[in-house]
Amino acid sequence: MTKSVIVKSQVKEHAKLDGKPLSVSDEFYKALEEEVKKIVEKACKRAKQNQRNTIMARDL
Repeated sequence: MTKSVIVKSQVKEHAKLDGKPLSVSDEFYKALEEEVKKIVEKACKRAKQNQRNTIMARDL
């Protein structure tokens, strides 16, 4: 099993609307995890295309 790239407690802390907390389903965490991994992978590819070993904000 691989480690998560997101911190569930932090996601839950930010899941608010008008200052009121919202519940977060396990399904949401799984989908968010996959999206984050895709974003990081895309940024890595862009950095390599630009001959860099460091991903930067501009790679997003």
